[in-house]
Amino acid sequence: MQNNVWFRQFVWIDYRLALLFLVLIPLIILTWAYVQKVEGIQRLLMIYWRISSLLAITAYLMIAQYPVSFVSGLVGLILIPLALWFWVDLNDEIEYLPTTPLKLTFTSWRWAVTVYCLLGAIAFVPFLGCAFSSTAIKTPECLVWFEAPLMFKNWFHYNSKHAFLGFLGIVGLIVYVLYLSYFVVVKLGKQGRSATPQ
Repeated sequence: MQNNVWFRQFVWIDYRLALLFLVLIPLIILTWAYVQKVEGIQRLLMIYWRISSLLAITAYLMIAQYPVSFVSGLVGLILIPLALWFWVDLNDEIEYLPTTPLKLTFTSWRWAVTVYCLLGAIAFVPFLGCAFSSTAIKTPECLVWFEAPLMFKNWFHYNSKHAFLGFLGIVGLIVYVLYLSYFVVVKLGKQGRSATPQ
């Protein structure tokens, strides 16, 4: 454990906030939206889950301590707010929903996640050096980011090897990049900022 790193406590707080804001709350809201059959929120949250899966991939990359995990983590924090606000048709559909506890909860969560991700991305930028230097990634300041993913590994993949989980992360990252590239190059030009295919 990197106990000598002064910001270690903040890294762990960040992981706990990520679990709360990026996993638990959106899961509850998605379930709520399905129960109440609010299609606009359902669709936007499904887009959110596809985009935010990059952070799950990042966790597996960090288990194997791959430097690329610092790049994927930063990109994930930037893409999530974009995904939540990019779609004009879904924004309009949600805006014109009647004021209900679900809409208020979703709107509050969307703003909270936007602020959290943007501040997180700014705070994470100084650690990009961990991705591009074989010396830097071995320093306590970089290694501290691997602690929470390794705890996750011990809880959920106790008998799995780090290299195998890292391989799964690499495969996931390749699939993610291919899908995102296809969307940007092909689909975005056809449907623009509409989540509904033209």
